[in-house]
Amino acid sequence: MRAFLLRLPLWAAALWWGSLTTIGFLVVPLLFVHLPSPALAGGMAARLFTAQTWVTVACTVLLLLASRPRDDGEEGAGESPLQAVRLTVVGGLLLALLVEFAVAPRIVARENLALWHRAGSALYVLQWFCAAITFWRLTKRENL
Repeated sequence: MRAFLLRLPLWAAALWWGSLTTIGFLVVPLLFVHLPSPALAGGMAARLFTAQTWVTVACTVLLLLASRPRDDGEEGAGESPLQAVRLTVVGGLLLALLVEFAVAPRIVARENLALWHRAGSALYVLQWFCAAITFWRLTKRENL
């Protein structure tokens, strides 16, 4: 059981990065290619991005909980890999929430669509980088 709990943050980081990659760079572009209208594809993409936000929330909260310093009685043990990635985890979480609650409603309302779509895409890519950095740092050979 202990081995499972030690690897759980790595699985959370993998799920976070992998789901962002799959939804944003594979599934949504395929929707726009294969569905009969851009409006239909856009509606489905919005639902997928909302689901992705909640995957991000779950994974990042788990990562943040796992990164809490422990009082194991070890002096000078140094910073764990999880503690080292807290900033990228918090950044990714905030970016996801910003897209979901500030940008997406404007896209759905078709309010200055080009501007908000570019902003949402940029924030999504930044979130992807936060997840990638987190996953990369947790998979370094010395951490395994």
